[in-house]
Amino acid sequence: MNIVINGGTRGIGKEMVLLLSHDKNNNLFVTGRNNKILQQLSEEAEHRNIFTFEIDISIFEVLEKQFIETLSGYFQSVDILINNAGTIINKDFVDFNKDEAIKIIETNFLGPAALIRALKPMLIRGSHIVNISSMGGYQGSSKYRGLSYYSASKAALACLSECLAEEFREDGIIVNCIAPGSVQTEMFEEAFPGYKAPVTAREMAEFIAWFAIKGSKFFNGKVIPVALNNP
Repeated sequence: MNIVINGGTRGIGKEMVLLLSHDKNNNLFVTGRNNKILQQLSEEAEHRNIFTFEIDISIFEVLEKQFIETLSGYFQSVDILINNAGTIINKDFVDFNKDEAIKIIETNFLGPAALIRALKPMLIRGSHIVNISSMGGYQGSSKYRGLSYYSASKAALACLSECLAEEFREDGIIVNCIAPGSVQTEMFEEAFPGYKAPVTAREMAEFIAWFAIKGSKFFNGKVIPVALNNP
C-alpha cells in the first residue's frame, strides 16, 4: 500500500510510521517539521520504504507544487492518507491573539484540508482518508478550559470528514475521522501537565494503523471516539 502520513515525527504519528513500515508491502511518504527525525526514520527503515518531506502543514499551499512533484516521484497513486499533524496552545480564549488563533486553525484544519485537496487526483477507488481529530472536538464531549481554539479546529476537521465522505462517494474514496481521548504524547502533556493518560502513543497508533487499513470496509463518513474517559 502507498501511505501518506501527515505529521509523523513524534507521538502517535511517529509510532504509526514505525508500525506500518514493518510491512515490506507498504511504502510510506511521511511529512513533519523536524527534518532530523524524518531522515532518521528513512535511514533506519528495515525495508527502505520510508520517504519524507519536511513541511509545516500550516503553510502547505506554499510548498504544494514541490510536495506533489516529490510525492509523484515515489507514488503514482495513494491508498491511505492519515492526517495526523496538529498543534495546541493552552490558554484562556480571551487571552488569545489573532496570530495564535490562525496558527492553530491553519495547522489543525486548513492545512490538512489543503493536503486532501492536493492529493485528490492521486486517490483511487478504495482509497481511505483518516483524519485525526480529538475528543475535544467531538460534539457533546466534555470540554476543557484553555482548549477553545484547539477543540474548535478539531471539530472543523471532524465535520469536514463527514462532508467529504459524501462528496467523494461516487469516486469510491472513503473518509473517516478518529477522535482520540487521553493518549500519553508530548502534545497531551502540554495540555494536561501532570496528568497520566491510560493509553500510550504506541497503543493508539496500533489502533489507528489497523483502522486505516481495515476500517474502510466497515465505516464511511464517521467520526469515531476512541476514549476510555474524559479528557
